[in-house]
Amino acid sequence: MSEKLKVGIVGGTGMVGQRFVQLLDQHPWFEVTTIAASAGSAGKTYEQSVQGRWKLPDPIPENVKNIVVLDASKVEEVASQVDFIFCAVDMKKEEIKALEEAYAKTGTPVVSNNSAHRWTPDVPMVIPEINPGHLDVIAAQRKRLGTSTGFIAVKPNCSIQSYVPMLNALLDFKPTTVVASTYQAISGAGKNFTDWPEMLDNVIPYIGGEEEKSEQEPLRIWGSIENDQIVKASAPLITTQCIRVPVLDGHLATVFVSFENKPSKEEILARWKQFKGRPQELGLPSAPKQFITYFEEENRPQTRLDRDIERGMGISVGRLREDSIYDFKFVGLSHNTLRGAAGGAVLIAELLKAEGYIQAK
Repeated sequence: MSEKLKVGIVGGTGMVGQRFVQLLDQHPWFEVTTIAASAGSAGKTYEQSVQGRWKLPDPIPENVKNIVVLDASKVEEVASQVDFIFCAVDMKKEEIKALEEAYAKTGTPVVSNNSAHRWTPDVPMVIPEINPGHLDVIAAQRKRLGTSTGFIAVKPNCSIQSYVPMLNALLDFKPTTVVASTYQAISGAGKNFTDWPEMLDNVIPYIGGEEEKSEQEPLRIWGSIENDQIVKASAPLITTQCIRVPVLDGHLATVFVSFENKPSKEEILARWKQFKGRPQELGLPSAPKQFITYFEEENRPQTRLDRDIERGMGISVGRLREDSIYDFKFVGLSHNTLRGAAGGAVLIAELLKAEGYIQAK
């Protein structure tokens, strides 16, 4: 690509916005040219706006330090300067929905890290290796919004990335029942231990709204397009518990699963090892070469050792064994702010670019 696409980050001062800034530094296809945030940050340089609030271990990339932050609510001004935007704002759900649609109606593609549009019938919610075909619904969404180039695409909840890929590789065996418990890092709440000292030496057995998302969003990902909208799958039946643990990054899941056609352990391991998706076929810049990595060791995957596999974009799994009540059980792990948030959204944008949905204005 001779000329990089111009990217705006709407909500660029928050934790996920900071991850976008970090991940897009030196990206081969995309360049951050515009950052927008609340009116309180507007008019300051990006470095000034995140002073005392920069949460990542690496320093602020030099090429964004002096970008003057715009007011995210000034949609036309922001949209006129970019080819597409990433959106990671902290607002009420209805406000986010309205803001993202306003950007899309300017002809600007929106790749969202927010949950607001995950159940809008004609908005694709995508894990690029799993349901790239859902991008086909964008044509209907554009018609509804009255735009030939704008649209919204969203990434799913971070918690499901640590078990849905493994189940997806086994769909041929028709999983019927899934029981999953997720042990979720504090960065999933946009915090670190300085912000949230109550999490030290502590476990909180509740994350608001997380269990409903973890049970229902996989069914939408496995759904089908019917009459210009995505209709969720009816199976498997999924029940979850979501727990906050004193870990900075990385969501770990313990999973039990039963099948209509029970596979052997060898068949499961072969499916996991061989599983590839559209990002691997296309060789997208952020795509992990090995999407699912299985560890033979009994004490892996471990959050601190394995969350960064494949630059944080791979999924780890281990401890596959038969169960006395369900057919099998295993432990999965994903990096929640890389694969689960900003990195997953960047991969969606790369897929959209490769498939012709995002182009230079």
